[in-house]
Amino acid sequence: MTASSSPDSPAAPSRTPRSRRRGLRVLWRILGSVGALLLLAVVGILIWSQVGVMAAEPEPLAEVRANAAIEITDTSGAIVMEPAVGASDTGLVFVPGAKVDPWAYANNLAGVVEDANVTVVITKPWLNLAFFDLRPLSAFTELVPGIDTWAVGGHSLGGVRACQLATDAEALVLFGSYCANDLSDSGLPVISIAGSEDGLSTPEKIAGAQPLLPEDARMEVIDGASHASFGDYGPQAGDGAPTISDAEMDAALSALLVSFAEELAQ
Repeated sequence: MTASSSPDSPAAPSRTPRSRRRGLRVLWRILGSVGALLLLAVVGILIWSQVGVMAAEPEPLAEVRANAAIEITDTSGAIVMEPAVGASDTGLVFVPGAKVDPWAYANNLAGVVEDANVTVVITKPWLNLAFFDLRPLSAFTELVPGIDTWAVGGHSLGGVRACQLATDAEALVLFGSYCANDLSDSGLPVISIAGSEDGLSTPEKIAGAQPLLPEDARMEVIDGASHASFGDYGPQAGDGAPTISDAEMDAALSALLVSFAEELAQ
C-alpha cells in the first residue's frame, strides 16, 4: 500500500525564469547555426555559379556579329537575333547549358536565322544556371512581338529547362539533351539532336529518355559531334572528342534546324 500525499507535501518545482532563459538561448543558438549553414550554402552556390563559366570563343562570335544578314539586339535578359531583311513568322527561345556563356550559341544558331528567317532569342539564365531561372517563356517571347509560332529549345541542362517550358510553346528543340518531364501526350513537334561523340548526354541516354517525347519526335544524330560541338566555348570536362570540324558541325546543325522550321511553317 502506498502512502498518500500529505497536504503539506511540497509541490513539484515550476520552471524558473532562469531555466526558461537558458532554453531560449539554446533555441537561438540552434536557429543561428541553421541560418549560418543556409547562408553558407547560398554563398557557395553563388560563388560556384560564377566560377568556371565557359566563355564564348571570340572568332565565331566575331563572325556572327559581322554577318550583315543578322540583326543582333543585346538586352539584359536575352540576346535577340533577327533576320535583317524579311519578317519572321517563327521564333525560337533557346536556353544555354549550365555555366555556358549565352553568346557561345550565337554562331551555331545563325544559320536558322539567315536561311529560314527564324528569330532566335538566347536567354541569359539567372546565376548561369537554367534551373534557377524561374521566368516564364513569355518573358522572352514578349521581346519580339508579332511572331506567330514559338519553339523553345536548349542545350544540355538548358534543354531540360526547355522541356519544362514546352507546354507554353508550339514546338521543342533539343541539343544534346533530354526531358525529365513527360511530354509524350503533348502533341508537340519535337526535334532532338544528339552527337555521336557526346560523352555527357550520350546518344544512349537520349534514346533511353525518348519515351518522354511524342512518338513522332525527330531523333537525329550528327556523326562526329561532341557535347561541346553544339556551342563555341571550347572543350568540356567529361566530353568525347569531336571528329568533325566546327564548320561541318554548323552546316549539319543548320540543315536540321532549317528543315524543322520548314515543317513548322507548313
